[in-house]
Parts: sequence; structure tokens; C-alpha cells
Amino acid sequence: MHLSEITQAINAAYELLPGRMDSNEARVLLLATGLQESRFEHRRQLGNGPARGFWQFELGTRESKGGVWGVFLHPASAGYLRQLCVARGVTHWPLEIWRAIEHDDVLAAGLARLLIFTDAHKLPAVDDVDGAWQLYRYRCWRPGKPHPQTWPAFHAQARAFVLGAA
Repeated sequence: MHLSEITQAINAAYELLPGRMDSNEARVLLLATGLQESRFEHRRQLGNGPARGFWQFELGTRESKGGVWGVFLHPASAGYLRQLCVARGVTHWPLEIWRAIEHDDVLAAGLARLLIFTDAHKLPAVDDVDGAWQLYRYRCWRPGKPHPQTWPAFHAQARAFVLGAA
């Protein structure tokens, strides 16, 4: 999927979230993370793994608070996730959200933005490749098999698209 197509889903998600969540910094993170996770080609983890949607969310558990459960339970995102689910016609329950994001790119984009919103740190500047990596790798997505060698190029691609589209 081309970045302009996925941006339509991101734009639709932003229409359902508070306006203060929309920024070039957040858009770069969303696009870079989606490129890193799925290249915007796979809505289901390769090898039939547990991750769903272009941002490759796992369901997680109530105890681990990872993945969908993490956004569902986090005080900063829980209410916004409820509103997002109502707007998308999805039952507000982690298993149902996890199932839906495989087919609903708007919900998946909103969920990804809400995960970033739960991070207590200031969003990295659009040109802060390392800061964005820290957010992705250690604070929000925490991938089991990170690929730091691909991040700089994906971040640069996302940054160029966002700044060129701005």
C-alpha cells in the first residue's frame, strides 16, 4: 500500500481523536512504525503470528498490559479508545478490537496513535531518528526481534512523505 493510501486511514482516525494528537511528529512515528512493522503490506503477522493490523498489534493480556490490552487499560488512552470503537462500530473489548484491526485500517491507525499517546515522553522531533527508535523499540512497540538496520531508512521515508505532504 502506498503511503498516500495509508494516510487516508490515518486522517480518518485523526478525525475521531482529539485534534491535539495530530502533529507532524506523530505522523512520522505512525508511518515509520507501520513501515517497520509491516511495510504496509501485511495486516496479519507473517507465519500466522499473533500480531494484527499494519502496526502489528498483539492482543497482550490484562496482566502484561501489552498490545491491545495495554491501550485498553491505560488511563491516558482508555476513554479515547472507547470513543474510537463506538465510531468504528467495534465492540469495546480487547479481543474484538484485535480482530477488527486486521480489516479496519482506521481503527488500527487510531490504536497506534493511542499507543504513542500513552508514552510519557515528549514526541521526538521529526528529524530525531534515534528518539523515534527509542520510543518504538523500548517504550511502545517493544518488538521481540527488532531490526535497527531498517529503521533509519523507514524513518527518512516517513519524514520525507510527511514534510512533503504538509
